[in-house]
Formats: sequence, structure tokens, C-alpha cells
Amino acid sequence: MSVLQIFTLLGALGMFLYGMNLMSSGLQKVAGDRLRSFLSAMTSNPFKGVMTGLGITAVIQSSSATTVMVVSFVNAGLLTLVQAIGVIMGANIGTTVTAWLVSWLGFKADISALAVPLMLLGFLFSNSKISRRRNVGELIVGFCLLFLGLSLMKESVPDLRQTPEVLEFVTTWASHGFGSVLLFLAFGTILTLVLQSSSATMAITLIMLSMGWIPFPMACAMVLGENLGTTITANIAASVGNVQAKRAAMSHTIFNVFGVVWALVLYKPFLSLVGWVTASVFSLPNPAAEDFAVSESNPDTSVAALYGLSMLHTLFNLTNTLLLVWFTKKIAAAVSWIIRMPENQEKEVFRLKYISAGPLATPELSVEQAFDEIIHFAQISKTGASYARAAINTSDPDQFETFREKLVKYEEISDRIEYEIATFLNSVSSEEISESTAIKIKAMYKIIGELESLGDSGEVISRILTRKNIQKKNFDEVTIKNLNAVADAVDAAYDAMIENLTAAHKGELVEISNAYNAEERLNTLRGDLRDAVIEELESDGKNYQTSVYYIDIINSYERMGDFMINISQDLEKAYAKR
Repeated sequence: MSVLQIFTLLGALGMFLYGMNLMSSGLQKVAGDRLRSFLSAMTSNPFKGVMTGLGITAVIQSSSATTVMVVSFVNAGLLTLVQAIGVIMGANIGTTVTAWLVSWLGFKADISALAVPLMLLGFLFSNSKISRRRNVGELIVGFCLLFLGLSLMKESVPDLRQTPEVLEFVTTWASHGFGSVLLFLAFGTILTLVLQSSSATMAITLIMLSMGWIPFPMACAMVLGENLGTTITANIAASVGNVQAKRAAMSHTIFNVFGVVWALVLYKPFLSLVGWVTASVFSLPNPAAEDFAVSESNPDTSVAALYGLSMLHTLFNLTNTLLLVWFTKKIAAAVSWIIRMPENQEKEVFRLKYISAGPLATPELSVEQAFDEIIHFAQISKTGASYARAAINTSDPDQFETFREKLVKYEEISDRIEYEIATFLNSVSSEEISESTAIKIKAMYKIIGELESLGDSGEVISRILTRKNIQKKNFDEVTIKNLNAVADAVDAAYDAMIENLTAAHKGELVEISNAYNAEERLNTLRGDLRDAVIEELESDGKNYQTSVYYIDIINSYERMGDFMINISQDLEKAYAKR
């Protein structure tokens, strides 16, 4: 095998992997809204969870993406551990669709002959001004590259039958009985860990089998190894997540390890079942028969081997799911025992809830995750504003100092949350995203900036009150009552803003009259109170310095209203139904 042939083979593998990623990305963009509807089906019913995982994986053609998404949602508290286990089981079944596509279109039909003409169609679509057509173009180009890469891999692989000594060496590896099964199991696991794609390893296994390099039982062992290797992706994603996220990833590992164990214990009977089903369904030779071998003189043997391997992949995951779906609660209990909550762990109230496991493998869904975090940010901001009211109402120096420290802390929290959400959005923006998603991300950057300014406003009020106290000035009962009225108006504006954020996230935002009404009430109240205090200063010489502090606080509250109406306006531009 020449050096050029080796590099051609590696390049073909790279084309296959790139095509798979491009096709998956295009599918995600085209089916973004449908993916969200699938997510809404995630309930406590394990069977619905299985169907959800199966559906999402069949759509985006990546069980790893589905699993990483599930880990992130568990980390965010959007899914319970039991729900997540059901979805992961479904994802394992969904990934078998890829094996059938490769077996049928890549070997039986050999669609690579049509891939180059299809590239023209993909190019034309990708140059369209319509976002959806560009996404379809990306899907088509990825589809073509995938099967072109597969075709080049098949052509680049040497025919070992022309080099008897190499063929004999490979055959020797497969002649150690059950030891060979374990050897090829390990090979499949390692290859999947290296490539980080069970689909690529499956394609390589199919090529080795169709070329007659390895017998059918050894190819089946490699497929079992691929199921072990693919669990590493979820564990990597969970490594920066919370305890629940780590447990979800561990449940994926337990699921696949259990499946491999029973498949190895019943290896020969299981292969016999796979061979019988393949022969019966497709009217082909039994690939599990002792005398079966891929032969050039009989094309049916190659097809039987390929279909048999895909059938094993499907039956393995289907059987494993049917065995374990009844025990999702037991699996949850087991992983909870393996990965225990640290003793005396302090709960960090203000840590990010929804994106602390890092960006998802699906950028379109990552945006939804970021929006969850923004709503959480808005709720934290409203809680911070409540301490400004408390600081205004207290006359006890110790209590005031406690509230002042909380306002300073909330200002720091706002800065940190804004930075972390922005960093997350930067990661999402670096991926291939649709035009509508890009518009939403732009709006999110503006919104988190306004929310950070709201956090600053509370700390500004605390500084005004501190100067008032240093100069030993006090607000009378009427002034306190008026400031509480302004705080009530600010709370109403917060409620309108959070209501609009929630509606936009659900795709139900139509208009923002509630925000305009809240802003108008706050502006009117600010104007009336400011005019009244100026009139009092002119008529009875009320303490000027105290009145300045009073007006400064009212103005700070009014600016908070401005920040909140800006947020609703940003939502209207990016999310409102047209």
C-alpha cells in the first residue's frame, strides 16, 4: 500500500466525516422548529422519551448530538434523570438509521454516481437569498460529500486477496475464537474514540466486511465496540456539568455496557437470530452461517453481509431498549449511587442554570438554551431590584448595610452572567447557523446588555442612599410612600418584560403593549413626583439636599424602565409573529 494510497484513504475518511457533519448541520437548521416540537414531547413517560430520542436522532443523524443535548438539558434542570435515560435509549435506536442509509445507498445502490450532479443542485440552493433554501443546499452538499467520501474509501482500500501474506495476517487475527471477538470489540471501541463518530467507524467496518477482510462475526464485534466508544462524547460534555449531567452521561454508558455484556454472553445465538432475520426479510444468504463468505462470484453474499451488519446494529439497540426501558428508575438510582452528591455541598444560587455544561452540539437548540438563561437572568435582576426597595424602607443602619452589600453583590452577579452568556453566544455564533438564528443571537446580545444595566441601577441607588445616610438626611413618610409607588411601577415593568421574554421563547409574542403601558405609567409617575418636589422646594423651602437624593432615586428607577422597554422592543423586532 503506497503512501499516496494511505493519504487518499485518510482524505476520503475526512470527506466522509465532513459530509456527515455538514448534512447534520443542514438538517438541524431545516428542522429547527420541528426539533423544538420534539423536545416538548419529553415527558415522564419513558416510552415517549424513547420515541423523542429516536425522532430527534433520525432527523439530525447524530446520536452524539442528541445525547450531548440531553446532558445539557439535565444540567439545566429541564429534564429529570429518568426522562433523560428514556431519550438516550431512543437516540441509540435512531442512530441505526445511518447504518441502513450507508448500507443501501453507499453499497447496494451506490449513489456516489449521482453525488457529483447533485452537488450542482446543492450549490444553486446554497446561493439562494432564501435562508431555508440555503440550509437545504448545505444538506444536499453534505449528503453528496458523505457518499463521495465513502466511494473514495472503498476505492482506496487495497484488495488483500492480491496480497496473500497480508490477508493471512488479518485472517490470523480472526482465528482465535472468542478471543478474536474481544479483540475486534476493542478495535471498534478505540476507532470510535479516535474518530469521535460511530457512523464513520460503521462505514469502515462495512468496507472491511464487503472487501472480505474480516468475517461477519468479527464485524459484528466491531459494531458492539462502536456502541461502547460512542458513550465517551456524552461523558466529555458532562465533565463540566453538574452532578445530574454526569449521571445522565453515566446512564448512557451503563445502557451500552449492559447491552454489550448480554450480547457477548449470547453471542452465537444472537448472531444466528440476526442471520435468520436478514435471510428471511431480504431473501438473501444467511450471513451468520458457518460456511458463509463474501464472494465476488456471488454479489448477494456482499449484500447479505452488509444488511446483516445493519440488522445486528438495529436489533442490538432495539432489544437493549426493550429490556431496559422498564428499569429507567433503577438505572437512575444506580447512577445516583455511583456518582454521589458531595457532602455539605453549598448550592450556588446564582450560577448559570441552563448553559453551564457548555454549548450543545446542535447550534439551533443552543440558542433556545441561551434564551432560558436570559429569562433566568431577568428573574435574578428583579430579585436584585427588591433589595433596593428594602434599602429605601429601612432606617436601621445594620439592615441597610446588609441590603447595600446585596445590591453590590447583585451588580457583580449581573456582570458575570452577562459575560458568561455572551461567551456562550460567541461559541454558538462560530458554528454554522441559520439567518433567523443569527437575528435572534443579535437581539440576545442587546438584551443581556440591558439586563446588566438593570443590575448597575440597583447598585447606583445603593450609592445614593449611602451618601444620604453619611450626611444624616432622612426621608419622611410621604417621600417613602412615593418611592414605594415608583418601585411598584418598576415591578410592574419587570413583570411585563418577563412576560414578553417568556412569550417570545414559546413563539407566542404578538405585541408588547403591556410593556409600553408599564413604561408610560412609570414615566407619568416620575414626572408628577419630580414636578411636585420642585414645587415644594419653591413654596416652603424643603431641604434641598434631601430632595436631590429623592429625585436621583426616582430618575434611577425611570432609567430602569427605559432598559426594560428596550428589551421588549428588541424582542418585538426579532421574535414577534408577523
